[in-house]
Amino acid sequence: MMIVDDEIAIRENIRSSVDWKQEGFHYCGDAPDGEMALPLIEEWAPDILITDIKMPFMNGLELASIVRAQKPEIKIIIMSGHDEFSYAQEAIRLGVTEYCLKPVSAAELLQILHQVSQKMDEEEQRLMSLAMTKEKLLADLCGGLIGTSDAIDSAKKLSLPLSAKFYAIAIVDVRLEEDAQHTEQLLNKMLFVLQETCNAHAELLPYIRSRTELVLLLKSNSEDSITTCLEELRGHIRLELEQQFTCSIILGIGSRQERLQGIHISYLEADEDKYITRLTLQNKASLRRIQLDEKMDIFLDRNQFLEFLKLGSPHLRNHFVQEFAAPLKSVDWQKSTYGFYLLNDLTLECFRIANQLFRMGADADESIRSLQERIQRIGSWEHCMEYLFTLLDQLWQRRAASSGKYSDVIDQVKSYVAEQYNNEQVSLKTISAHVRISSSHLSKIFSQETGQTITEYLTQVRINKAKELLKTTSSKTFEIAYKVGYNDPHYFSNIFKKTTGCTPKEFRSQGAMPFHEPPSEQIEEPLYE
Repeated sequence: MMIVDDEIAIRENIRSSVDWKQEGFHYCGDAPDGEMALPLIEEWAPDILITDIKMPFMNGLELASIVRAQKPEIKIIIMSGHDEFSYAQEAIRLGVTEYCLKPVSAAELLQILHQVSQKMDEEEQRLMSLAMTKEKLLADLCGGLIGTSDAIDSAKKLSLPLSAKFYAIAIVDVRLEEDAQHTEQLLNKMLFVLQETCNAHAELLPYIRSRTELVLLLKSNSEDSITTCLEELRGHIRLELEQQFTCSIILGIGSRQERLQGIHISYLEADEDKYITRLTLQNKASLRRIQLDEKMDIFLDRNQFLEFLKLGSPHLRNHFVQEFAAPLKSVDWQKSTYGFYLLNDLTLECFRIANQLFRMGADADESIRSLQERIQRIGSWEHCMEYLFTLLDQLWQRRAASSGKYSDVIDQVKSYVAEQYNNEQVSLKTISAHVRISSSHLSKIFSQETGQTITEYLTQVRINKAKELLKTTSSKTFEIAYKVGYNDPHYFSNIFKKTTGCTPKEFRSQGAMPFHEPPSEQIEEPLYE
């Protein structure tokens, strides 16, 4: 708010007699007449202008006339010591918000200001409700531009059923093979088909983001329904849409979320997934062409690499990469581009898996571009090895950087397992109920924080306790099995051997360590500290 009055005593009295901040106002400043006030109004852009009528150089009504013409959003309160009807008439004609007579007390002025402020809030809400559409609400939720209470309020005004236990975002990028001018018509037809197919599992709230893109907000009170719908979208629904509308579709899918604010996270993940999918498809097309031209047929066990990314240990990195990259020794890195496309394909798939395990961050696309530039500089098999070292290290470092956010939850899980490991009924379901987080979300954050699934961690705790009992007690194998949560001694022995490389009896006869190194995919500590 700002005051314009030629009497300095009145300006100072108004300025000093009220705790403006406590009352919810910001006092911009004041001016002695309308002429001096105009540049200050331009600079300060007040919401409320309080002005006297009778002033030298430019009176209050003249000032109000100019402000109403140039900045109609400013609310004007006229003060006058002249109880004359002509002034009030002119003020009303100019659209002045309030008109009051001097002398005015601080309490009276505050009452007027709060009334004006309330009117402004009501106008803003009315404008927002008029401007808010279903499409804008969904776009704001995806963009993280609206809070939960505002979203619920807007949805209520739009009669849009928004509340649910689970949410997820899918982005459909549609590319026509022939006439791109009809893409918008196609999107509307495709929306109708999607509504029919998806609604069997989850409610669909879609909007058109661009001329070629649909954003689908899936919501349901059943976690399984959301999962099924996403799987079908990525599978047969996408294929059927491509055949029916003679187009190609690139799909991006985000994670399931349990809160409205999580929709933004799912949207970011879906956008990232779409980006990586597009790059992957482009790379595979190039790879097929080169494979035919150069008659190359090198097999890289991509699943083995992805498994090592998820569960492998950094101290085994060099040995693993050397064996994995052995088939690439036959590539002529100076003459052939086949090896470059193989590494690019592997890199993109690694980022896809990493994006599912933990948030990659806003610079994931920049990281991919940087790695692709590095691939192009590979000139030998040794350079290829160095690149794979870098790829693993970068992704492990990103996982480590994303950890810690859920440390309290992880500690609760570990404490519960430490207390209940001897209970055969302990499972992901009972643990998630204990920490009050859905099993799918808990599974994801535990994996990304520790590098292990909850089942792997529970097994690790039980087997470590069994090893301790085998070394320190004379209990029989079936007794130890029962003490660590296994009612079936045969199953316990199988799990023990799979984990340690030897049977319980062999472990006890050794007196300490097993005589086999545990398999590389079995880990007992978080991967990357």
